[in-house]
Amino acid sequence: MSPDNSAVPGDGVPAWEQMMRAMLGDGADDAIRELQSRGFDPAAMAAASGLPDDPAALQQVVAQVQALLSASGDEPVNWQMAHDLARQQAAAGGDPSLTAQQSKQVLDALAVAELWLDAATELPPSTGTPHAWSRAEWVEATLPTWRTLTEPVASSLSSALVSALGGSLPLGLDDSEVPGLDAGNLLRQLGSAVFGMQVGQAAGTLAHDVFGTTDIGLPLLDQPTPALVAANVDAFAEGLDAPADEVRLFLALREAAATRLFTHVPWLRSHLLSTVETYARGITIDVDQLEEAVSSIDPTDAAALQQALSGGVFAPHTTPEQVAALERLETALALVEGWVDEVASNAALPHLPHTMALREMIRRRRAAGGPAEQTFANLVGLELRPRRLRDAAALWAQIARDNGAAARDAVWDHPDLLPGTEDLDDPSGYAARRATAVDDAAEVDRALAEILGEEPGEQA
Repeated sequence: MSPDNSAVPGDGVPAWEQMMRAMLGDGADDAIRELQSRGFDPAAMAAASGLPDDPAALQQVVAQVQALLSASGDEPVNWQMAHDLARQQAAAGGDPSLTAQQSKQVLDALAVAELWLDAATELPPSTGTPHAWSRAEWVEATLPTWRTLTEPVASSLSSALVSALGGSLPLGLDDSEVPGLDAGNLLRQLGSAVFGMQVGQAAGTLAHDVFGTTDIGLPLLDQPTPALVAANVDAFAEGLDAPADEVRLFLALREAAATRLFTHVPWLRSHLLSTVETYARGITIDVDQLEEAVSSIDPTDAAALQQALSGGVFAPHTTPEQVAALERLETALALVEGWVDEVASNAALPHLPHTMALREMIRRRRAAGGPAEQTFANLVGLELRPRRLRDAAALWAQIARDNGAAARDAVWDHPDLLPGTEDLDDPSGYAARRATAVDDAAEVDRALAEILGEEPGEQA
């Protein structure tokens, strides 16, 4: 005898009815009446779909459906789901609270790093309070920035899902069969859940990989402050020839240097994030590829949707605006990483015997990429990899040799002063090109002053 899915022992509510109420909420009664009036038997449909007759198993399924379709308003990402999954991923394999000794080791390293950096850069220390974090604490602190980075492309994906799958809903869930059911909204909620899963998995994966708040080149805190994930620093130090204390100090120097940069160059964070947003908003979804990816799956199965979409549905072509944004982003990321690489290494050299080996190891780690870059590439469709880190570090070193560390750091005074790809190609010619640009700007100022009847520089 086949299992009877029409009722659940103990509560008297049919399994299929519990499922429909979980999915449709207040619209379930109208949907059930409409199905019955058209000759459909919900109990038979439930039996055919394989709904479990075990009360505990059914409750688990209902809870999953309710979580997937929990109200997310107009947001393209289910952020509650993203948060919960990120915490789960971060805790995978264990994520105990830091001991007093671990916290002291990290905070002492960050304090020493600030002292050493004073001799290597004109930029003063960050005013933020340094932190020693567990992986879960890193997730909590950085998740708000993931919203800024991922929502533009999530919006595009949500619209594409409605367009591609609107006609693929199972019988009984299409709004043409059930008046009052908004199939488009149902798909948008599913899309929100799918992207919530992806963001949560990405952030949770990164929590096992990052050392601090600036590892991917972007500042992940609204207010920059130095922080290290103690467990990841210790794991990285295991098996290296350098002592763990030396590795921790070197990573603290990089984190503190990057934090100084983002603190005292106020336009830099918004410049990077807005460039990412410009690129992401230009992403188009290949609807044909999307339809092919999901044609054989149940559109109400968020896990299957996630697996299908993780294969990549971003159109291979890019707009001229995206090409320009990507070039700006890659150059800016290289300049940030190159400056941090140069300044942190200069600060470490007098104190850490393994400075050059550690510097090369970090360079190769960033160039090779890893879970950090791949998870973000799946989310936004681009890789945050500083492909020209070595060129940028050479450029900053050249500027310091020519005019001193103060001149090197002064380049960050305004975005218009930033070196471009030509400067990365030819660091030795940067000074001459900059001088020519300054002369041209001065000539323009003089011409404007004559036209406006002002003293040169007055119009500025």
